Amino acid sequence: MQAFSQLLDNLYFTASTKTKATLIQEYLKTTPDPDRGWALAAIAGTLSFDFFKRSTVKQLMLQHIDPILFELSYDYVGEMSETVAHLWPNNLSGIQHEPQDHTKTSLSCIIESFKQAKKQQVPQLLAEYLSGMTPSLRWALLKLGTRGLRVGVSARALKKCLADYGHVDVQELETVWHALEPPYTDLLAWLEGKGDKPDTGNALTYFPVMLAQPLDESKLASFSPEQWLTEWKFDGIRVQFYGNQEGKALYSRTGDDISHSFPDLLDTLNVTGRLDGELLAIDEQGNIASFNQLQQRLNKKRPTKKLMDSIPVIFMAYDAIELNGKALHSLSLIKRRQILEEWYASLPSQTTLRLSTLLSIRTHDDWIAHRNKASDNLLIEGLMLKRKNSHYQSGRPANQWLKWKRDPLVVDAVVMYAQRGHGKRSSYFSDFTFGAWHGDTLLPIGKAYSGFTDEELKRLDNWVRKNTMGRFGPVKEVKKSLVFEIAFDAVHPSKRHKSGIALRFPRINRIRWDKPAQEADTVDSVKTLIRS
Repeated sequence: MQAFSQLLDNLYFTASTKTKATLIQEYLKTTPDPDRGWALAAIAGTLSFDFFKRSTVKQLMLQHIDPILFELSYDYVGEMSETVAHLWPNNLSGIQHEPQDHTKTSLSCIIESFKQAKKQQVPQLLAEYLSGMTPSLRWALLKLGTRGLRVGVSARALKKCLADYGHVDVQELETVWHALEPPYTDLLAWLEGKGDKPDTGNALTYFPVMLAQPLDESKLASFSPEQWLTEWKFDGIRVQFYGNQEGKALYSRTGDDISHSFPDLLDTLNVTGRLDGELLAIDEQGNIASFNQLQQRLNKKRPTKKLMDSIPVIFMAYDAIELNGKALHSLSLIKRRQILEEWYASLPSQTTLRLSTLLSIRTHDDWIAHRNKASDNLLIEGLMLKRKNSHYQSGRPANQWLKWKRDPLVVDAVVMYAQRGHGKRSSYFSDFTFGAWHGDTLLPIGKAYSGFTDEELKRLDNWVRKNTMGRFGPVKEVKKSLVFEIAFDAVHPSKRHKSGIALRFPRINRIRWDKPAQEADTVDSVKTLIRS
């Protein structure tokens, strides 16, 4: 556990991706199984269980610390795990056993003890571990147990790190990574030349998706339309379907198995292969519905029949990674598309599986005209431009797939409340609630915490401290005088908000230090941006 804690500490305070990779590789060389495999799982986010919830940590803490002291400390530190790690009392009463020294307890031992503990035993077990650890070990345990590790290592970067460690191609590593489970003993043995490549057989597993880069509009004039395929960028969620003799599954773009949320769709997809596409909601007439409709079905572990019947979904396929046992990812996009179209044409009539439409683009003006159409359609985010000769590569290969999103909607809103951020922003007020005018009253219409520079963050933090009017726990009410220009993708009616509206993906586009708050937008003016 000591080595794991030190690794997290080093990663957290290291900015260089290359240095982070070196730290991980050195940890793998010097740490035995299964500890190192569990550490990889923690960093990659592939642990399939929670040791304890954040609420468990907080409740346990409040049993031994004055609640006001805890709230003040949490507000100042801005991060739960760090607060508890430093505030946990050394001489804790009420635990069953005399605190043991856990500074040398192995990571695997801790993981196994929580896996075997019954739910009612977890708080007591956690208290015993925390009481026998140093603050740095406590922080590592709490981050591990709540699955809250954020040390600046993406899943892609970790795979690249492992591939370099084992001197294998990252795409070869990815063919087995998602079929394996922690603590990755066989995988690490293979990478170190001590065993064969793990045999994943016909396991239902995820294939890392190919992602698009934002289009640099200044380069559009240099593109030859005949070298690109162009499609609508629909406003749904990216998904991957995989079916073989072992079964079928639906994955999110990050590799999470979301089959349980959409059993109605899986029941109708009788496909042997791996398709890349978009998950979309449809209405009673079979037309594509808004993202607001689809959102009601997301993150439902056991959707009711009523919900599935009222908001049916479809799979809009736009690429084939594998069909009928034949891998296609090494073929060019134009060839993959031809195979996909021929296969789709051979199927009986489909209701939940559709094929994306290719747009007719002969000139640069055609691209611009179609993008303008997207700006008038809530159901479409923009255009996708894909090179005809592109192979299917995981990650975000340069200049292969490009997304040209419609311009965002923009309103002026008044800052109402501010809250400290988390992690590296825990010392600054960086999370803002903003509102629009309804008569002489401001009604909240959204929250945002991105879109400003580090220098602007410091100035905003200073402004909040000088203009605080009230306090509600960690939230500060501020003087209603600062205007944000808020960019967002769409606005929907909402019964949950007093304003009656909800913004999708709001972010701070500009800080209007110059604009009087009275000149900000009204709720009614924001409602005019709702598209039917």
